[in-house]
Amino acid sequence: MAPASGGLRTALRELGRGYRAAGHEPVLIVPGERYTDRDTEQGRVITLPGPELPGTGGYRVLLDRRRIARLVADLAPDRLEVSDRTTLRWTGTWARRARVPAVMVSHETADGVLRTWGVPDRLSRRTADALNVRTAHTYARVVCTTEFAEREFLRIGARNIVRAPLGVDLTERHPALRAPALRARYAREDETLLVMCSRLSVEKRPGTALDALEALRRRGVRAVLVVAGDGPLRARLEQRAAERALPVTFLGHLSDRPLLGALQATADVCLAPGPAETFGLAALEALACGTPVAVSASSALPEVVGSAGAVAADTGEAFADAITLLLERCGTGRREAARARAECFGWGTAVDSFLAAHDATVRAPHASRLPGGAT
Repeated sequence: MAPASGGLRTALRELGRGYRAAGHEPVLIVPGERYTDRDTEQGRVITLPGPELPGTGGYRVLLDRRRIARLVADLAPDRLEVSDRTTLRWTGTWARRARVPAVMVSHETADGVLRTWGVPDRLSRRTADALNVRTAHTYARVVCTTEFAEREFLRIGARNIVRAPLGVDLTERHPALRAPALRARYAREDETLLVMCSRLSVEKRPGTALDALEALRRRGVRAVLVVAGDGPLRARLEQRAAERALPVTFLGHLSDRPLLGALQATADVCLAPGPAETFGLAALEALACGTPVAVSASSALPEVVGSAGAVAADTGEAFADAITLLLERCGTGRREAARARAECFGWGTAVDSFLAAHDATVRAPHASRLPGGAT
């Protein structure tokens, strides 16, 4: 996990809150710069020192297996939930030996991530299948947030797959956050305001947003782009925008969630070009704010946004077509459709689904502990 990571951090926070409200005692173990142990609204959060992964813009991982194993053993969990499919996959074996039911949450498709790193399709699929066979065998259950995420496990014949969608805070994110003054800061009245909220890393394909902006402007569309997010590709993207004279504003990571919500609500269209997304919380937040989203056809997002968004192949021209399609819809109608779609994904439903994956029911307070591992 990185300080600027968004979707996973949001999911862990909301699930922790939900587990706690349901009468359980969630304990979250995450990597960080130094050891900390805090009681928070999402439960107890323990940070263990973990090294940064080079080239990831601050992502840290948990590598000290002995320390992690000792900590988890001391916590004596009733259930184990793991959100790191790579460096923490060994915890499934630990859980089997300790007779603790363990669940792995698939936050990304293995073959999709490998393809975004440039691995050929056949090799990506073969490698992913081998990894997923071991994961499905090691863990009691694998939680997939969408049918899209589920496919790579069904392909290998796994039978312990559970579907559990993520959600969105429909109170925190809503169309009333739209701010004309904020819009005026980034776009003129006659310009289309595009917003992308994404980590700027290879697997998210943020360059597609710049390609789409360039394609729109070639077609005579006065569009500007605001990018909220940071990552290892930021400097390269800023250089590309400057060289092509593209009107792009890079805001970096926005820790101010109300401001981020206002930006999403103020956009005419939000962009989600990541081809390996298995859910896409930022896109769902934009819908909750009443803003339609153009999404990658290669991801799970067509399943999430439904008719409230537009689907595009992974090219700038295709995304420009999708944006144009959304802009052609009635402004009020497209915003109402976006909000209505988001209302299908409340966090209450998500928490219930995750608890069901654990066979954990709503009990009296302090009845169960649910520590989890996070990337």
